[in-house]
Amino acid sequence: MLGLKLQTDPRWVNIAEQSISEILIDHAFCEQKAASSGISLIVHYPDKDEMVKELTAIIAEEWGHFRKVLKELDKRGFKFGKARKDRYVNELQKLTIKTDNRDKKLVEHLLVLAMIEARSCERFRILSLHINDEELKTFYHEFMVSEAGHYRTFLNLAHLYADADYVKQRWQAILAGEAEIMKQMELRGDRVH
Repeated sequence: MLGLKLQTDPRWVNIAEQSISEILIDHAFCEQKAASSGISLIVHYPDKDEMVKELTAIIAEEWGHFRKVLKELDKRGFKFGKARKDRYVNELQKLTIKTDNRDKKLVEHLLVLAMIEARSCERFRILSLHINDEELKTFYHEFMVSEAGHYRTFLNLAHLYADADYVKQRWQAILAGEAEIMKQMELRGDRVH
């Protein structure tokens, strides 16, 4: 369904489980950044009515997710902590085509967001199936379902603002580039991506 070219190494869940506080902290930052990215798109493209409508709902959901993860951190006695650099997202952004065309710039951004949601969905699925903590299995299943919906929404919006051939070609390039990024990144249990 997600079209990922490289699946997460199955050992990731075991490594992540050893530092679940770090995964939860990173997850909270991911949700915060997702909400901020949506707000930024609305600020830059207020004339894109359909996108504004869709993103308004996603932003509210992402902020709710942020609050839910903070609550889980608190319940487990973990502190939120300092912001972290997200090498994965920084590398993904390098895959975008730099252009002065406003709609194509928007589509590039939407495709990167779709990729982030797809990888998050895959990672949350792994956690929901294989983590030993039963509460976290349910917790991450809910997030998996949500991320899948966001992934589809971002791809659908990309199709709204560019022709199908362009979106297909660019999506395939981003999928291939993301697989290369994943190959180059060390297997870490303290990050969602």
